[in-house]
Amino acid sequence: MRYIHNTVAAVATASALLLTGTTATGVAQAAQPTQQPAQQPVQAKSLYAPSALVLTIGMGETAATATVQRAVTLTCAPRPEGTHPSAAAACTELRTVDGQFTALAKKESHKMCTRQWNPVVITAAGVWQGKRVDWSALFGNPCEMEGSMADSTVFSF
Repeated sequence: MRYIHNTVAAVATASALLLTGTTATGVAQAAQPTQQPAQQPVQAKSLYAPSALVLTIGMGETAATATVQRAVTLTCAPRPEGTHPSAAAACTELRTVDGQFTALAKKESHKMCTRQWNPVVITAAGVWQGKRVDWSALFGNPCEMEGSMADSTVFSF
């Protein structure tokens, strides 16, 4: 009985090896540890400093707790691209203010808005010309945000 059991096990193992195309030599080679090639240093893929951002508009009082309503990606180097509807114009605008998002918002808006408290938070996170960006601004309601950012294409999405 023991002989039959061992024979059945050997046939099953041989069948499995044949089905997978593995030979006894292949099994022995697979059991040996393989040597990993040396890691190559990471090479720069571009001569441009990276400029890639995620821009969001959300409802809430802080960037951490706001519910994101809209979000886009914007890459400016080496060429404007991303999901932003006007990537080239937004990149040009950011270059004119040297990536200072605060300079995009008007200090004074002439748009008539109610004083209803319905807070909106806009954020920019990522990298601008190789430097980390983590910026946000709070507005009392969507009307105030639109009035303050009326001349900006960066947050027009």
